[in-house]
Amino acid sequence: MSDDPHKVSLEKKIISATLTTDFTNIGEVNAAGDGVALVSGLSKVQAGEVVLFENTSLEQTQVVAGIVLNLEANIVRVALFTDERSVYQGQKVFRTSSLLTIPTGPGLLGRVVDSLGFPIDNNGSIELTDEADLAFVDVKAPGIIARQSVKEPFQTGILAIDAMIPIGRGQRELIIGDRQTGKTTIALDAILNQREAF
Repeated sequence: MSDDPHKVSLEKKIISATLTTDFTNIGEVNAAGDGVALVSGLSKVQAGEVVLFENTSLEQTQVVAGIVLNLEANIVRVALFTDERSVYQGQKVFRTSSLLTIPTGPGLLGRVVDSLGFPIDNNGSIELTDEADLAFVDVKAPGIIARQSVKEPFQTGILAIDAMIPIGRGQRELIIGDRQTGKTTIALDAILNQREAF
């Protein structure tokens, strides 16, 4: 007795069928603590990639997200950007396939943002005028020879410092002092004094 042609056709379709869903983009939290989540199942994730946790979206103000730091054989360690209490065992984790970027440019002036660049000042979303207004956080610094030499003076706006200590724009400086002596005030005054330069 010959096989049913419909059955043979169905078997051929099953054998030649391919799954289109990529399950390597979805992981699961094994444990979370000390600001780090241990995630399994993200076999194709890359170091420095942003991952989102279940029940979150990029449109929300507070996004439960993290950045992949350690890649091990069967587990990935994710540094959390938010409170670890919002991450629990068994929670799904999704890849974004993008490295950590934050908004830059004029739209950020006067705004208060969190570590991901999301506004937390209740003044609406940040308007990006161009795709170039997104900057990668983790970039390789240019080599010493490729850098521009320090040639312009840097004015802190504090007369005593500017008169006694020659500081160049682009030069690294260390502010050392005891607690409550005004180190942060010096740094903030120096930042605010640069408004005239730009």
